[in-house]
Amino acid sequence: MATGRNVMRAVRVSEFGGPEVLKLLSDVLLPNPKENQVLIKVHACGVNPVETYIRSGAHARKPALPYTPGTDVAGVIEAVGEHVTVFKKGDRVFTNGTISGGYADYTVAAADTVFPLSDKLDFKQGAAIGIPYFTAYRALFQKGHAKPGETVLVHGASGGVGIAACQIARAYGLKVLGTAGTEEGMNIVLRNGAHKMFNHREADYVDKIKEFSDVRGVDVIIEMLANVNLATDLQLLSPGGRVMIVGSRGPIEINPRDTMMKESSIIGVSLFCATKKLMHECETALLAGIEAGWLKPVVGPEYPLEKVAKAHEHLINSSGALGKMVLLI
Repeated sequence: MATGRNVMRAVRVSEFGGPEVLKLLSDVLLPNPKENQVLIKVHACGVNPVETYIRSGAHARKPALPYTPGTDVAGVIEAVGEHVTVFKKGDRVFTNGTISGGYADYTVAAADTVFPLSDKLDFKQGAAIGIPYFTAYRALFQKGHAKPGETVLVHGASGGVGIAACQIARAYGLKVLGTAGTEEGMNIVLRNGAHKMFNHREADYVDKIKEFSDVRGVDVIIEMLANVNLATDLQLLSPGGRVMIVGSRGPIEINPRDTMMKESSIIGVSLFCATKKLMHECETALLAGIEAGWLKPVVGPEYPLEKVAKAHEHLINSSGALGKMVLLI
């Protein structure tokens, strides 16, 4: 805590706008855990693209102002509210949601969004699990209905969700193809589940994917930038293939006839739409992945809490992701 026992540092957003609206304050009241909640001393917090959209006011979900961003924290239980029996003070944990916001020294979270952090992973890796891995699992299986033996193309595979999708798909018996924009990014993904990588900055990369996947095409595409790639994705699908839209930064024109020829599907993916039952399914699968050893988040850019505005600028403007961005608290 910053200056006393009842206050802490936290990033506050009082108006929607650019990264400059992220203000680090040192006199924010320490939140108290209520019934079925826990208080966590935050060691690291993941930075997700959706947080930049919400901060700018461009997202459909607009929190009441002022608010503290951040859902994916890793840290240590500081205190527990009434009726919480599964955690105690001192437990290492990670979350896929917070109540008071994760860009802070401490955060309150509902106990059912908090999970034990294995000794196999450090706090930075713990902060890289939440939205990326839950989204990747939901996209592949709950919405994409991927099956062992099918081919998945992860379009933009070197970021947090992309690496998560490759690790999960490989563990579940899929043939995994990926794209990235740099040699370094391609090598990271090859070490994390991909059987074959393609450089999406090369003019003929689509032809190379078609050649590699034979005439049939790919069964599932995990798409991070639909406003650029969707029309091309439809050309790469197998009969009955599915494009899972995980990210998009604007509109795109497509020819609906391209979906008719192969009876293909375009499906949006949002964790906000997942029921508690479906989130529990994700949780069960991912905790098993940590235990088995194949779920190993790749941490990318690291920023101290004081540089949160620069972190958001980097996330928006970077030309290619390399692992999962985290704030160090």
